[in-house]
Amino acid sequence: MKTITRREWLRGSLTAGFAVATGTLAQSCATTSSAGGRAGRRSKTEWLTYKDTLTGVEVTQVTNYRGHSHHFYFTNPGWYDGGRKLLFSSDRDNRTNLYGIDLASGEIEQITDLEPVPLPREVEFFRACKNPAREEAYCWHDRDLLAIDLRTKKTRRLLQTEPRWCHSMTNCAADGRHVYFGVWEDQSSKFRVDLLRGYVGFKETFEAKPLSRIMQVAVDSGEARVVWEEKYWIGHVNTSPTQRQLLTFCHEGPWNLVDQRVWGLDADTGKVWKIRPTTGKETVGHEYWYADGVRIGYHGLDAKGKAMIGRIRHDGTDQYETSFPGQTGHTFSLDEKLIVGDGGGVIRLWRYDGKEYSKPRVLCRHDSAMRIQQAHPHPRISPDGRYVIFTSDRSGYCNLYKVNLADFDSLPPADAK
Repeated sequence: MKTITRREWLRGSLTAGFAVATGTLAQSCATTSSAGGRAGRRSKTEWLTYKDTLTGVEVTQVTNYRGHSHHFYFTNPGWYDGGRKLLFSSDRDNRTNLYGIDLASGEIEQITDLEPVPLPREVEFFRACKNPAREEAYCWHDRDLLAIDLRTKKTRRLLQTEPRWCHSMTNCAADGRHVYFGVWEDQSSKFRVDLLRGYVGFKETFEAKPLSRIMQVAVDSGEARVVWEEKYWIGHVNTSPTQRQLLTFCHEGPWNLVDQRVWGLDADTGKVWKIRPTTGKETVGHEYWYADGVRIGYHGLDAKGKAMIGRIRHDGTDQYETSFPGQTGHTFSLDEKLIVGDGGGVIRLWRYDGKEYSKPRVLCRHDSAMRIQQAHPHPRISPDGRYVIFTSDRSGYCNLYKVNLADFDSLPPADAK
């Protein structure tokens, strides 16, 4: 692994201009557009409510459009306006844009009016994030990192990358002052890459070990610097929701082949360390921060090939792992008490009693085919712990769904015939 020395890190951090600091990316903080012709447009509720056939729990389909709609990736919360509204991506008018939905009235507002971009840099919002300290969101449009004012709908270009780079997840620091993301050298000239549809080129990119960097960009000035660099595919840059300088990133690739999945990074010091070191017989992934911003949740397979769930402090202490009955899928929780997952065609829950986790219960069916990234349910518990948001293509198109958390003991077992 190639690492950056402290002297090199300090030189980059003290250089005012990102282009000067790295010599490879160009800096810009210009305003690129005001509210476009469609930005700010509002539409009436599309809600459809039904009783789940397995559990009887009421489920609300909050979008209903003949085009794919989905929320942000499950590590990136999209709530805004005090939690009353939720950001989501939607394919409408033959283009993909950012929208917001009022979770009380169902009213939908278009946030961006972006021009389509051809492959491989198509417009998508899996990697978008919301600033926790201001009403602003960040997304990629071609090679531009955009800041979007959720009130005025104006956009600013924070940064423009060179064509050689591919972009990973954006995530904002807890104090709202910086946005972080990863880049890696584009491999599409060597083999076909389409990570959104079938993970095409996934293993090949891992094997290529492209030069990768983690970037920090100031949201006010656009000043940028490299905070980590190595010859290994880096993905899933996730910031702590409470500790402004802490983030995790992963060595991307097949879980059973990567040397070490979960890493910690202190952006103030440049220190990097392993979180939950693994052996060749274990797999760990889908890591996410608990709401306390100190602990990290994950799941995977233990050395015997059995499903397990775990949590650990960012410094590697206070580790807890246990066998995890039932299929997991993507998992998320606010803490250790209640975990949601999407394995086996259902939204399932596990409850912790202080010693172990219960067998899973079904909250509702999602029935998503999950053939493309847009159709992955990626369930997430709301910040107030009252409901779950997920995506499904059960209607023929990907749409966004909301279901209130029901009494756990009243729900049926997840894996019963």
